[in-house]
Amino acid sequence: MLARLLGLRVDGLLLLVALVWGSTYLVAKELVGPDTVLALLAVRMLVAAPLMVGAVVMLGRRSLPTRAEWGVGVVLGALLSAVFLLETFGIAHTSATNAGVIISLTIVFTPLLESAVARVALPGRFSLAALGALAGVVLLTSGGALSRPSLGDGLVLGAAVVRAVHVTTMHRLTRRSARPLDSATLTAVQLATCAAVFAAASALVGQPVATYVGSLTTSAVALLLYLALVCTVFAFFVQMWAVRRTSPTRVSLLLGTEPVWAALIGAFVARDALGPVGWAGVVVILVATAWGRRVEGRRVLAAAGVNPPDRPVPAV
Repeated sequence: MLARLLGLRVDGLLLLVALVWGSTYLVAKELVGPDTVLALLAVRMLVAAPLMVGAVVMLGRRSLPTRAEWGVGVVLGALLSAVFLLETFGIAHTSATNAGVIISLTIVFTPLLESAVARVALPGRFSLAALGALAGVVLLTSGGALSRPSLGDGLVLGAAVVRAVHVTTMHRLTRRSARPLDSATLTAVQLATCAAVFAAASALVGQPVATYVGSLTTSAVALLLYLALVCTVFAFFVQMWAVRRTSPTRVSLLLGTEPVWAALIGAFVARDALGPVGWAGVVVILVATAWGRRVEGRRVLAAAGVNPPDRPVPAV
């Protein structure tokens, strides 16, 4: 009974993180303009990074990162900065719904990139899922008229590609490390790198941080704190806590509902007008990415000599 209750609590918190991430696109849309992207990102990371560092120290991980954690963390932090930059600039030029759904293509881009690097062929079904997801993007962004996607759609699509590069690079660098790298410390270094990159960039391009902060209303400050504290710090620690109490497959499955929440929030809160063809695109993308995730998951299990379960792995 207690195990079942714990499993429900873990699942509930992971779904909450997916919901929070799904809301990020609308929140960022409310806060950002073409001239304030760097200032917004700088403030978000300057709030989140020190809190993450403090939490790592309080958890007793270690006082300072190792040389390997610094090196890997800075490289990954630079890639993560590119993801945030493309994604946030994209949000400034497209709808919250489009951004939240298009970014889910990371799910199909990552295995494609990993297979290219490792020179391992993916199952034909995965290729069909990838093509289906891209067809869904065409429907979502062009209304079925095969017109060119907007600038924002293209930037978010680029963010999905760079996010796949980030995931693949993280996997390869952490596996090559002679000593195990602490995930919490590595995340703190990445966020600190993002904070440094955006603080420096915002001093040169766009609205300065001080001007941006001074222009924020009380509600905008609350939204910005939500981005930094809930969408960044809280979400990370829930993942770290949950992955030790359930299976990675279940964590991936529950967090994979993020684009569903993004689409629902964009449609019913932001009132984004999609139309029948746009909604068809959303459905095609979600179905195709879920299918791709399932095909790739079963391939990885088979390669490891594990028989794929017929049912989802239950929480423990």
